[in-house]
Amino acid sequence: MSVLVVGISHNSAPVSVLERVALDSEGVHKLLTDAAACDHVNEVAVVSTCNRVEVYADIERFHGSVEVLSRLLLAQAGDAAEAMVPHLYVHYDDGAVAHLFQVASGLDSMAVGEGQILGQAREALRLGQEVGSIGPALNSLFQQALRVGKRAHAETGIDRVAPTLIGAALERSAIAIGAVAGSYVVVVGAGAMAGLATATVSRLGAGHVSVVNRTPDRARRLADEYSAHAVALADLPGELAKADVVITCTGATGVLITSEMLAAARGSLADPARPMSVIDVALPHDVEPSVAELPGVTLIGLRELSESLAVSDVAGEVADVRRIVGEEVAAFLTARRQASVTPTVIALRSMATSVVDAEMSRLEARLPLLDDAARAEIRHTVRRVADKLLHEPTVRVKELVNAEGAVSYERALAELFALDPEAVDAVTRPNNVPQVEA
Repeated sequence: MSVLVVGISHNSAPVSVLERVALDSEGVHKLLTDAAACDHVNEVAVVSTCNRVEVYADIERFHGSVEVLSRLLLAQAGDAAEAMVPHLYVHYDDGAVAHLFQVASGLDSMAVGEGQILGQAREALRLGQEVGSIGPALNSLFQQALRVGKRAHAETGIDRVAPTLIGAALERSAIAIGAVAGSYVVVVGAGAMAGLATATVSRLGAGHVSVVNRTPDRARRLADEYSAHAVALADLPGELAKADVVITCTGATGVLITSEMLAAARGSLADPARPMSVIDVALPHDVEPSVAELPGVTLIGLRELSESLAVSDVAGEVADVRRIVGEEVAAFLTARRQASVTPTVIALRSMATSVVDAEMSRLEARLPLLDDAARAEIRHTVRRVADKLLHEPTVRVKELVNAEGAVSYERALAELFALDPEAVDAVTRPNNVPQVEA
C-alpha cells in the first residue's frame, strides 16, 4: 500500500483560486472515474468541500501518478491550470496517512476543529465504494481516519471551542445587523452545509426560516426537520425582499443571486437600505460580489471568514487533538508495516508444514508397521519442533519491520528461505470491502 494525496485547499490557495477548481457532484464523480482509470492507480477517493479538493490514491508508481492526478484535479480550471500548479500540495505514504488523519480531526479545516469534515470524509468513502474506486487499502485508511476524528471530538473539548463556518459567519453578521433571534432567515441550498445553517439559525431563535432549493423534495425534507418553510427556487426574489439574513451554500456552478436581483427585491421595501446580511459559504460563490455595494447590505464570504477564523483561540484543544492524531498515525503505520510481513510469515510456515508432511510420508513408507498412536505422536512432535524453531524468527521479523534503517527483514527472510510471499498474498488478500461504518 502506497498512498498518494494531491490536493488544493484554503491553506495553499486563496478563495479566488479554489473557486476555479471547485467541483459539483457530477464533477466529483467524473474525477473519481477518470483517476481510477489511470495507469499505476489501484484505488481512488475524492474529498471535496467548500475549502478543499483532494485526491487520495493507492498507487504503484509515484512520479507518473502525481503528474496525472494533478492534471485531472486542475482540469476544471481550463487554460489557467498551469498557473495553479504552485498551489497544489502532495503527500506520500506516511505523510499521506498523517494528512488524512489531520483532515478528519478538523486540524486542517478553515474553522479549526469543526466536526463537519467527518461527514464529508464519510461521504468520500461512501461514494468511492459506490463507484467501485475504493478497495481494501483506502477503505482501511478512511475507516481509521473516521475513528480518529471521532476520538478527537470525544476526548477533547475541540467541539465546544472551535467555531463552524456558519457560526463564525453569524457572529460577523450579528456585528453588522444584530442577532439572528427573531429575524427572517433564508437558506439557499439543501446539502450538508445548508442543513447545518438551518439547524444553527433555528437553535438561535430565528423568527422565520425558509429553505430554498432547486429540488423541491430536498427543500421540503430539510425544512420539515426544523419546522422551516420550503420554497421553490423560482420564488427566491420574493424571499430576498423579506430577508434579514440570507445564507447560500449550493455548490452551483453559476451565480444565483446577482446585484440586480437583490436591488430589485429590496426596491419594493419601505426602506430599501434596511440592514441585511448575505452570507455566502459556497464554492464557487453563489452571490455576485457587487451586492456588497448595495445600501444596507453586508456580504460575508469565505475570504472574510478565512481571515477571522485564522485568529481563533483554540490552541490548548488543538494541542490535545494533535497528540491524538500523532498516536493514531504511529499505531496505524506500525500495524500496516506488521501486516506487510504477514504474507512472508505465512509462506514460511506453509513451507515448514510442507516439509513436515513430506518427511512424515517418507517415514510412514519406511515404517509401515507403526500403529496409529505412534504415528500421531511422531507427527505432533515433529510439528512442535518446527513451530518452536520458527516462533522466534517470526516474532522478531514483526518487531524488526518497525525498526529504522535500510534493511528489509521481510525481504531477507524471503531470500534466506526462498519464499514466495506473493503467492500467499494473492490467497490471503481480502476480496470484499466493508461498507462505510455508521
